[in-house]
Amino acid sequence: MIIVNLDVMLAKRKMRSNELAERIGLTQANLSILKTGRAKAIRLNTLNAICRELHCTPGDILEYREEE
Repeated sequence: MIIVNLDVMLAKRKMRSNELAERIGLTQANLSILKTGRAKAIRLNTLNAICRELHCTPGDILEYREEE
């Protein structure tokens, strides 16, 4: 199972999700879907933009955990 730690990175960078959404050209609704782990996919361009703005790597945002 893939866990999305976007909210953790936003908190570490002291950035609000609406600010990130504006910076990367994503709607707040779509960023919320991604943040809550309800997204079925993420474009590499979007992941690249998130990492660029949060100064992190994809591994800081996405985590794999085996399902129990």
